Amino acid sequence: MSPDQIVLEPILTEKSNGQREYGEYTFRVNPRANKLQIKQAVSQLFGVHAVTCRIINVKPKPKRTRAAKGRTAAWKKAVVKLAEGERIAVFEGA
Repeated sequence: MSPDQIVLEPILTEKSNGQREYGEYTFRVNPRANKLQIKQAVSQLFGVHAVTCRIINVKPKPKRTRAAKGRTAAWKKAVVKLAEGERIAVFEGA
């Protein structure tokens, strides 16, 4: 897989924006990717050094409409910690 197939999109929430102060960035990633692939993809895409990677498998939640019941899709989230003093400029608004 290429790096842009591994890292699908950034997750920009209030909690993830607070984690950026500590050098941690959150991404939605390909469900088949592992920690090593995610660290390498972030390093190649943004030109930084990824130190650690934590993975969370987000489970589907029940979803109801008038006519049908269903579930949201399951997906994988990764929290990547960068080396001390490094930032991703795209997130910082530069």
